[in-house]
Amino acid sequence: MYRLCIYCYIWSISYSAIFFMSIRLTFILLLLSQMLFGQQVLWRNTTPAVTASFRGLSVVDNNVAWVSGSKGWIGKTGNGGESWSMNQIKGKELLDFRSVFAFSAKTALVANAGSPAYILRTTDGGKTWQEVYKSTDTAAFFDGITFWNDTDGVVYGDPVKGRLMLLYTNDAGKTWRPESPTKCPAVAEGEASFAASGTAIRSYAGGKIMIATGGAQSRLLSGHRGGRWSIIEPPIMQGEPSMGVFSVAFRDEYDGIIVGGDYKQETLAKRHVFYTTDGGRTWQKPAQPTGGYRECVEYIDGNTAVAVGPTGIDITHDGGRVWQPLSYQKNSHVARKARRGSLVVVAGGNGTIGLIK
Repeated sequence: MYRLCIYCYIWSISYSAIFFMSIRLTFILLLLSQMLFGQQVLWRNTTPAVTASFRGLSVVDNNVAWVSGSKGWIGKTGNGGESWSMNQIKGKELLDFRSVFAFSAKTALVANAGSPAYILRTTDGGKTWQEVYKSTDTAAFFDGITFWNDTDGVVYGDPVKGRLMLLYTNDAGKTWRPESPTKCPAVAEGEASFAASGTAIRSYAGGKIMIATGGAQSRLLSGHRGGRWSIIEPPIMQGEPSMGVFSVAFRDEYDGIIVGGDYKQETLAKRHVFYTTDGGRTWQKPAQPTGGYRECVEYIDGNTAVAVGPTGIDITHDGGRVWQPLSYQKNSHVARKARRGSLVVVAGGNGTIGLIK
């Protein structure tokens, strides 16, 4: 018995040593990654401090960025994210603005998730907003906004009568034209899209659009404005309303990444992130995946991309083959890089905003 107790004691010490060594090794690897590649998340305060959940994010250049979120809150920076001013849109304090697209420090668009569905536009930096579109259809639910250039853009939403909702503008959002239902992509029963970060839709050169869906079926729908739609079927988890692709990003015609998973199982790291090198014809699992369910993926420099979710932020430097933790900040939802510049902003719940540098 005495000898057994000694063995147990020795085993306990050894196990504790291994446990603390693993923690130390994880910390060293994380620190080494930051030293080698330089990225880190610098969190910033807002004025006033708010508890809104930010899921809308648009970064114009190295100075200007906008965020939008719950309870009608809108935020803006004009100094590269070092400080942020916040205000609620009057009369819309109950709306959740999950989509935002900014043209400049003065002009921006926001769209809410839910019905009635609004698109609002400001030309004075957010002091006043004009209603440029409204739908009272109970099925209306906007999921994202994207533009090809400074005038031509699209807003999309969950299916109405079996087809995704699409609206186009060719005057920088001053007016919107609903697309004919016959030209909108058809979806299966229980298939929709997620408004978790506004990045389930992307626009590319030549009028190309890519939309990610999830739920009963999870697909990538690729088409051109007013044209036919082609279908890509990635091997991501799906089949339940909480599962599927939540975000898609391609850095060129061939190389892309999808992230998602199951928002009801945030730490589940199974069939939730894939990369492609052949335009989506085949998809590969990473050798080291992200740390669970992720709501947004964004390329920030060449093969370097970040994936953001409620349990943290991951980074890859090789196009999605290996992911490493960048931050363990909870409730992060979205990251976007400047359309004209290198500024990268991340935003999330409880009014959190950060810079990836």
